[in-house]
Amino acid sequence: MFALVDCNNFYASCERTFRPELRLCPVVVLSNNDGCIIARSEEAKALGIQMGTPEFKCRDLLKKHDVAVFSSNYALYGDMSSRVMRLLGKLAPEIEVYSIDEAFLDMTSFTRFNLADYAQHIRKTVRLHTGIPVCVGIAPTKTLAKIANRIAKKNPEYQGVCVLSTAEEIQAALNRTKVEDIWGIGRQWSKLLQAKRIETAADMAEASAPWIRKNLHIVGARIQAELQGKSCLEMELVRPAKQSICTSRSFGRSVSTLVELQQAVATFAGKCAVKLRKENSIASMLTVFIATSPFDDSGNRYWGTRTAALPHSTNDSRTILRAADKILDGIFRDGKAYKKAGVIVSGLVPKGSGSKTLSLFPEEEPVQNERDARLMQAMDAINKRYGRGTVHLAAENSDAWKPNQERLSSCYTTLWNDIIEVKV
Repeated sequence: MFALVDCNNFYASCERTFRPELRLCPVVVLSNNDGCIIARSEEAKALGIQMGTPEFKCRDLLKKHDVAVFSSNYALYGDMSSRVMRLLGKLAPEIEVYSIDEAFLDMTSFTRFNLADYAQHIRKTVRLHTGIPVCVGIAPTKTLAKIANRIAKKNPEYQGVCVLSTAEEIQAALNRTKVEDIWGIGRQWSKLLQAKRIETAADMAEASAPWIRKNLHIVGARIQAELQGKSCLEMELVRPAKQSICTSRSFGRSVSTLVELQQAVATFAGKCAVKLRKENSIASMLTVFIATSPFDDSGNRYWGTRTAALPHSTNDSRTILRAADKILDGIFRDGKAYKKAGVIVSGLVPKGSGSKTLSLFPEEEPVQNERDARLMQAMDAINKRYGRGTVHLAAENSDAWKPNQERLSSCYTTLWNDIIEVKV
């Protein structure tokens, strides 16, 4: 049996955890640059506020109903996610962290427990220790656990827990689940299935297996088998290594000078290098892109991107920054108003694997040596202890182009100055 534990309205719940006065108030969280709504509390959903709606389009509605509006605080959300996942790891023998707010638990060994009661224990424990409400769906396969979790979340009478253990319970759940709501069935596949009058999960479970495999390939065949109660997706206890890492941002204002773009790209390249070192990986390829606003109707739109091989596979911030700066020089066009830039490192392999970028010409600089590695380790250690960005390369600077975050909450769990003080 698998359990899927899903945090309810995660970003909004994180904001509420440290603002108890908002517990019954509508809350929304905005995307980068305070652009679109990306998270809503149940009260906000009841007001008809749709996911992805630009904030300016519903500003009057937000003001009318006194909705609490927050800028995205990813440092807070990431730390709260880590707390939830560590706690879940103590409540089950095996855990697969599926996303920032979801995790699969292996419940196979819980034969002596009442699974519904234990799921309620999980909910109460997570809520007590983190303040985050969760729903739990339990079923014989991961896909069915997803369906069970959706039912628990959408139907208050389940009190946050849905267990599908018998054939009758599974069939009833399949009958009430639309095909587009099945985990792994995207928009295009749902249209294809609906054209064949496959409207529900029950219809897909009973559909012709050869037809499913022919049209939805091996992925569709696995989904169908999972709906039929045959487990095809095992627990991934170790997260697969990343194939690439991207850091990009939309700017709070238009950027037109090369100097400002260099600062932005250097900052993104530095963040990519830090992420590489956390993954214990090195990269051999580097991509830089810059773009004007896609809504610019003046005929001055531009999207520039270029990929180049690094001198050698590395995770050294200085090497990556220098390479990113050279690429930027080649794609920058004067007279443009840039609104976004980003850096992607790819060709990732584990550090020490022996992989090396081959070249017909001598390398311009020596391969990273032990002294360079110790320098990067020292930078990371200082930033881990005293806060991100305490030590950085001089080229990195976010003052000129930093995104709008006018409604940013405090980093209650990651910055000493933002820790809540209780006076008695």
